[in-house]
Amino acid sequence: MSYEEKPRPPAKFHSLKLEGREKLELSGVDDVTGFDESLVILTTNLGDLSIRGQQLHIERIDLESGTLELRGHIQDLSYDEPARSGGLWSRLFG
Repeated sequence: MSYEEKPRPPAKFHSLKLEGREKLELSGVDDVTGFDESLVILTTNLGDLSIRGQQLHIERIDLESGTLELRGHIQDLSYDEPARSGGLWSRLFG
């Protein structure tokens, strides 16, 4: 029995551009996992990105290309590291 491994899509390049704390342009966005006027949580290939501020709203989003544009008063950007897979030994010695 043979099987063919599906080719992986190329990893999206992740970047962000912040203009005057009012406009944020992002690339490499995989998903939007939560949002409201004060918090937007995105999944990127570099980990989850939390954006905190006031009157935040998503102007434009295209998950096919991984782009997103956000407007509002941006106060904080923070990344959570992606969860490492594997058991205890691979995390200790991997």
